[in-house]
Amino acid sequence: MDRRPERAGSGVVMRTLIYKRTHKGDPDPEGRFGIHGCMKRVRAWPFEAVIGVGGIGAEPKSHGLDRKVNWIGIGAHKTGAENRDGWPIVTFDHFLLFSPEGGEPARELAELAPALAARLYENSKHFLMNDLRPLEQGEVEKILALAEKAPLSSADGAGPVTTSGGCVPRAPPAKSIKGCSS
Repeated sequence: MDRRPERAGSGVVMRTLIYKRTHKGDPDPEGRFGIHGCMKRVRAWPFEAVIGVGGIGAEPKSHGLDRKVNWIGIGAHKTGAENRDGWPIVTFDHFLLFSPEGGEPARELAELAPALAARLYENSKHFLMNDLRPLEQGEVEKILALAEKAPLSSADGAGPVTTSGGCVPRAPPAKSIKGCSS
C-alpha cells in the first residue's frame, strides 16, 4: 500500500507546517520529529508535511541554521504519544535533513521562497500552516519537491523511543551584535 500523499500538480494541496527552528537535534538524523519534545502539541496537528526553517535570533545563528531551509518531511505519520511530553513522535515517507546536520547543503529560504520568507520573518510568527496565500503555497510546493525522492524516516514504525523529554540542551547562543534584531 502506497501511503505517499499526492504531489504538486495533482490538484491536491498538502497541509504543510512551516516553523522556525532554533537548534539542531530535533528531528534527529533518522527523521523522528519530536524526539526531544520540540513543538509539543503542534506535532499532533493535522499536517501532511513539515518544513523546518532557521529562525533569525542568536541561537539559530550560533548553530548555522538561521534563515535556511533546515529539513523537509513529507507524508507524516504520528507514532503515538511515545515521547515523555505526551505528544506524538512524527516520522515521514520522505525525510531530507540539510547541513550542518545532514549531507546536502542548506539553502536560504529567501532564495527558494521569497514571499514565504518575507511573511515568516516579518514579525514574531513561530509557524505558518493554514493561512498561506496562493504565491506562498506555490513556493511551499517548490520546497517540498526537493524532498520527493528522499528516503523514508528510518524510524518509521519503530517501537517506543527513549527521549530526553525536553528540547535538546542548547549551546550557549552567540552574543547578539549591537543593532541586530533576533
